[in-house]
Amino acid sequence: MPDFVREGRLFRVVSFATSHRVLLLRSDATAVDGTDTRVEVCFGHVELMLLKPIYKGVHIRRASQEEFAMLKERHDLAADDAAFTWMIEPDGDSFVVSGDPSWREANREFDDPSLFDFGRPWPLAFPVEYGSVG
Repeated sequence: MPDFVREGRLFRVVSFATSHRVLLLRSDATAVDGTDTRVEVCFGHVELMLLKPIYKGVHIRRASQEEFAMLKERHDLAADDAAFTWMIEPDGDSFVVSGDPSWREANREFDDPSLFDFGRPWPLAFPVEYGSVG
């Protein structure tokens, strides 16, 4: 899947594990956006990020050449980072420099564990859709 798009859903930054450099964005089911599933996006091997705490919809995709040129100049990125720079919004400045992001979506309650709880066996014991960006 080249891009990951979820328009209109409320996403928030739920965790960043500094020891493993893992960032997790989550959209829980809410009446506000009329959803009934949880969606999580996991970025591993994070080198750099510029994020908002909350997004009204996401469009995660590799940065275009023009976007990367601007980010490279602003944030002193290495030229090799171009293949690992992910834009979060369609027209925003939010980005993550990391490995390929992965996503999972399933019917889960608000208090249920993360869909990326790596202490749990895979595949999960409930129906889940999943994929990678890039």
